[in-house]
Amino acid sequence: MTSAAEMPASSGSMFTSHITAKDTHHSDPLKKATGVYVTVHGHFYQPPRENPYLDAIERQPSAAPFHDWNERIHWECYRPNAFARILNDRGEIMGIVNNYEYFSFNIGPTLMSWLERYDLEVYQRILEADAKSAQRLHGHGNAIAQVYNHIIMPLANERDKYTQIRWGKEDFKSRFGRDPEGMWLAETGVDYATLEALVAEGIRFVILAPSQALRCRPLPTKDDPNPEWHEVGGSQIDPTRPYRCYLKPTLSTSASALSSIQQGSGSTDYSRPYIDIFFYDGPISRDMGFSDVVYNSNHFAGRIGSAVRGDHRPAQLISVATDGETFGHHKKGTEKTLAYAFINEFPQHGWTVTNFAHYLSLNSPAWEVEIKSVTAWSCAHGVDRWQDDCGCGGEGGVWHQKWRRPLRNALNWLRDQLTEVYEECGKQLLGDPWQARDEYIQVMRDRSPANVSRFLTRHQTHKLTAAEQVDALRLLEMQRHALLMFTSCGWFFEELSRPEGTQILRYAARALELAGDVAGVQLEKGFLKRLGLAPSNVDDFKHGGEIYRQLVLTAQVGFKQVAAHYAITSLFSNHKPAETRNFLSTDTASKNPHPYQKRVYCYTANELDYQLQRMGSLTLVVGHLKLVSEITWESEHLVFAVLHLGGWDFHCCIQQFTGRRDYSQLKEKLFGALQQASAANSILVMTQLFGEETFSLQNLFAEERHRIMRLISQETLTRLDQLYTQAYRENYGVLMAFHRDGLVVPQELQVAAEIALGYRCMTMLRSLEQDIAEPQLCWNHIVELEAIATEAKHLRCRLNIPEGKQMLEQLIVRSLWQLLHDANGSFHADIQLLDRLIDVGYQLNLGISLERSQELYFSCLHSQILPLCLTTLANEEDSNQCRQLLKLGQKLAVDVSAILSKFG
Repeated sequence: MTSAAEMPASSGSMFTSHITAKDTHHSDPLKKATGVYVTVHGHFYQPPRENPYLDAIERQPSAAPFHDWNERIHWECYRPNAFARILNDRGEIMGIVNNYEYFSFNIGPTLMSWLERYDLEVYQRILEADAKSAQRLHGHGNAIAQVYNHIIMPLANERDKYTQIRWGKEDFKSRFGRDPEGMWLAETGVDYATLEALVAEGIRFVILAPSQALRCRPLPTKDDPNPEWHEVGGSQIDPTRPYRCYLKPTLSTSASALSSIQQGSGSTDYSRPYIDIFFYDGPISRDMGFSDVVYNSNHFAGRIGSAVRGDHRPAQLISVATDGETFGHHKKGTEKTLAYAFINEFPQHGWTVTNFAHYLSLNSPAWEVEIKSVTAWSCAHGVDRWQDDCGCGGEGGVWHQKWRRPLRNALNWLRDQLTEVYEECGKQLLGDPWQARDEYIQVMRDRSPANVSRFLTRHQTHKLTAAEQVDALRLLEMQRHALLMFTSCGWFFEELSRPEGTQILRYAARALELAGDVAGVQLEKGFLKRLGLAPSNVDDFKHGGEIYRQLVLTAQVGFKQVAAHYAITSLFSNHKPAETRNFLSTDTASKNPHPYQKRVYCYTANELDYQLQRMGSLTLVVGHLKLVSEITWESEHLVFAVLHLGGWDFHCCIQQFTGRRDYSQLKEKLFGALQQASAANSILVMTQLFGEETFSLQNLFAEERHRIMRLISQETLTRLDQLYTQAYRENYGVLMAFHRDGLVVPQELQVAAEIALGYRCMTMLRSLEQDIAEPQLCWNHIVELEAIATEAKHLRCRLNIPEGKQMLEQLIVRSLWQLLHDANGSFHADIQLLDRLIDVGYQLNLGISLERSQELYFSCLHSQILPLCLTTLANEEDSNQCRQLLKLGQKLAVDVSAILSKFG
């Protein structure tokens, strides 16, 4: 691979360049506006994908081999940008750059929440990047906030506008430890009412597309109190300078409040409140998304340079903006281009890499701008992409979008109905329901019982009972889902039944359900009637109402489904139940002071009683469970019974717990029926006691269902592996004869060989993982793996064992960490073992990635390895140790040539 992201070896093997002002500058461009500044803004965002009932993302097969699209894009984009490589012409790592230190960026709160849970290391790298950029740029960090869940602000009512901004601000502050200076608007959707809300909330600037400007002029001065306006409605605005946008006096309903916010902002021209606007360079931004300019940092710098104005202005800003996912997901490997451009290309041109807030601190706007009335960056028709059949996102015009307007109308109607429920019920529980909603973000960020209790105490009208606390949380959750159902992605594409459209309907369904739970209102019928007016392009669905019935209602989850999930999976868990007793014993479950507790997605399951008995091929479990929602604090006491008939066949029943006496009698009847060893009789008794409603393996949530399917299949797969291994061994000579004579190997024999060798390889890798602390055993396992690799090569077998690839990668990282951090280890033996582990990974041809190991080695290179090597040149034994460490770096494709050359 060669690109401008690679640095010639002759330019120095240890890459240590940093962004600094050129010596030719008479003043520091970080302190005074001088010369050319460059800002690359990445809008990083993923729509909320969590199941509204489980608060977790379920497996998405279209993202395979990853679990879901968040995970896939993370490994293609978010993580690579946190560890972007600078390569030499041999493909060796010369530097690892945290691109977030140099990006201007926003990361959607819903995505940040996922990152925090999924990859804390990358999450911390992002936070550290903002802190480091603020340190470099005199207090102005690279990160800006985003309206919370990406709703189109001009289409939101006033109250929702403010909540979106307040949630976005609070989420940002809780992560980055500072107030945001700027805010990203979803799809850059804007109108003057949105700007008014931003100003009222203390946001200093926004970023818009050049097509959103209407006209501009120099700010009035004493010498020229009424400068001429320049029409720029066709994207002609000059994007190299910031602009001041004054709010319309007829629009502002709180002008005095807004003016007071701006009094300290240095406005001397007008008394009207304002916000500053940056317009990104449209042509370059388009090229970043739709051409190959970002595949080569030299070309990218050249494209940036073409926008520099040669009119001798003291300072100018070349700013570009695009989806952050462009770098690594849409355009693979381009995070390297950016890293090299930030670190080398831009500084070589004498350009200063900055962000909008820092540039604004140096160069206050000298021009005024008026924006068009209602616009966005991805729709040529204002914001019709999110409300009308405008053709945008129509995939070549094959499908219509006539469903957009009825969908918008249906959700607006539902929002207004939910507002009535919230105000009527909320005022009885919450002092100011709307203030409570605005501050509910504090609970969304931290759902610990102590934090939720503090929140409720602050906002309650009186000391709330347990039932009232539940209702208060239900109401607030209802409002959260009422906002989530307006997430822009639901309208963005060509069809309502896509996952994005289905997702926002699921949020609507959850809001409807919560409204019914609190107020007893039945809004679903009216909502379905309105959805029925939204025509689908898919014949199977016909309209939105049918999409709702088929794809939304079927995905709803209640306490019984969670209990059934717990009950069936308990047969395959390793936990010790609260109590396991003979069914005739006295029931003392309720007296158990320490019930077994387990988290099931966003529910806490407290196991109060559990009894399991086997009779032949039948297994019966009966239990008493208290389920508590961590979201709304709702709880239910449930009784479950599961009859496992073997294999895939489960019969599960759930009912409300009605007392210890009833529960004891139920257990006695169930286990009595089991004694007859008749599945039919046991099921008959279960039906008599629980009713007709039953649950099976198919009712389990997908993640656990797949795990259990694998467990149940394991015995069969092991038996098949052994049969294939036998077939392979018996026909080894035949296989070799086919290969020796260059003939096509019969598929049956080739498949047997690949499965047998894969099975043998996985067995050995598991042994290696178990014995990694025992050097002699490890050597034996590695020798065996080398033999497997040789055999696979001779027979042209491809080992398809993704789990083995992951295991080997983790073993290499673990061994490297121990080598670098364990002072008591046997250095020579450890480094030899690690060396062979890496070699065998390549020999097995599993496609192993050494990225984590490279990052670990590189992080220690300057802090540990280099100092050690520089102080031990005179000592032959220590020199040999350093030489081995450096050769290990070479094996990991880290450029250590300059240091290694000192050792001969």
